[in-house]
Amino acid sequence: MTWLVPLPVVIPLIAAGLALAMSRRSRAQGIISVVALSLVLLTAVVLIFLTHHQGPQVVNIGGWGAPVGIALVADRLSALMLLISAIVILCVLLYSLAQGLADGNEGAPVAIYHPTYLVLAAGVANAFLSGDLFNLYVGFEILLAASFVLLTLGGTGERIRAGSIYVVVSLLSSILFLIAIALIYAATGTLNLAQLSERLGDVDPAMRLVLQVMLLMGFSIKAAVFPLSAWLPDSYPTAPAPVTAVFAGLLTKVGVYAIIRTQTLLFTDGRLNTLLMWAALLTMIVGIIGAVAQDDIKRLLSFTLVSHIGYMIFGISLASTTGLSASIFYVAHHITVQTALFLVAGLIERRGGTTSLERLGSLAKVAPALAVLFFVPAMNLAGVPPMSGFLGKTGLLQAGVELGTPLAYAAMGAGLLTSLLTLYAVVKAWNKAFWQDAPEPLPDTSIPRSMFGPAAVLASVGIAIAVIGGPLYAYTGAAARDLRLQSPYIDAVLVHGERGAGQSSDASGDDS
Repeated sequence: MTWLVPLPVVIPLIAAGLALAMSRRSRAQGIISVVALSLVLLTAVVLIFLTHHQGPQVVNIGGWGAPVGIALVADRLSALMLLISAIVILCVLLYSLAQGLADGNEGAPVAIYHPTYLVLAAGVANAFLSGDLFNLYVGFEILLAASFVLLTLGGTGERIRAGSIYVVVSLLSSILFLIAIALIYAATGTLNLAQLSERLGDVDPAMRLVLQVMLLMGFSIKAAVFPLSAWLPDSYPTAPAPVTAVFAGLLTKVGVYAIIRTQTLLFTDGRLNTLLMWAALLTMIVGIIGAVAQDDIKRLLSFTLVSHIGYMIFGISLASTTGLSASIFYVAHHITVQTALFLVAGLIERRGGTTSLERLGSLAKVAPALAVLFFVPAMNLAGVPPMSGFLGKTGLLQAGVELGTPLAYAAMGAGLLTSLLTLYAVVKAWNKAFWQDAPEPLPDTSIPRSMFGPAAVLASVGIAIAVIGGPLYAYTGAAARDLRLQSPYIDAVLVHGERGAGQSSDASGDDS
């Protein structure tokens, strides 16, 4: 069933074209978008099953076998990322549709929103499935184009400024990535990830280090790893709530995914693991200090987003099966929890008229369900037992203890401090917004149930990850072992390419 692999890219692109053709019929656009993203979600569920039991699934675009053609590859890691991203993208779409109905938005922004949002979904899927570096670059550029449109919806001066910052930073990342691609092709004669893993070993070590640094810099900008993270808190909070939520939940994780893929497949000598661990430590500490200092919920969440990227980079830097497994688990947890919190921030802004903690208050009295909806994912983000955040952090601590170096213990200490300060920051936000009396009367507005529902679903998914923590950790452990072995991915891509298009990739089935 390898024909399923390109569907998460193809379906949203076809739907984007249909939505654009229906630009004057907003209801039809909404139906097209929901149906398309529901199909992507179903496809991701099937791919999870196939990759877990039959090994990586490979499709060569245009019938050109790897390494000549472009390969789309679904393995355990990419299938999990597809599933989590599909859940998040669909929930955020439903939230935005409900918001549009509540606000009566029937104008131009709606006509632009749906096609662009679907293109964004296609770009995310393409990045996760890409089997070669240039196609990964294409996925990033699709994300960049769609992101700028979504960030600047409404055309306010603040949004244009934030969107401009985002584009400039993203272009810098893309330029670094493109130069690295050119150098890699010049050195190896290929951009296919599977073949690169075999050829990069023959490249001069100094040149290989330069290539690794350039790729890491490009991906670290997108992932908001310190010191390349200063752009994020100024870019995300100004966008509409659904846009901010999907950006915060997903886009930085595409950068993290790219780091995982290249570090485990292309650069396995561990020469930069110490640098990555320092970056993880500083990302956690600097990000959470920024969060503690904020008096606006969106900016507070933006800084916590930066700080928790550090946990994922820490797991990668450990370069062990336990560390990678915990990092992958934490990525899945954080995508759902962070998205849920930004959606709830949108609900707070709607009910309280602002996200400023100095002007909010008394929300627990007037909207008790909203108070619970913020509290649950906030505690999950802080890592309160027995939630999924606690499980992910425990796995990372276990991996750090296994390594046992002074720097690993320092990073673990930074992780524990970050967790405590995260708890302090979200409790402070909850206390000011929900418990303390409001300095002035709140607007007499209501939250439609149709907006409340998608945020509640995502908060529930965060809890569900904890409930199925054991099986999910078994899955991420298998994904980490595949990454460390490399052979399941390489054999699936190259053997499939040699046999030509149109044939099954059952040769990878020994990975089950």
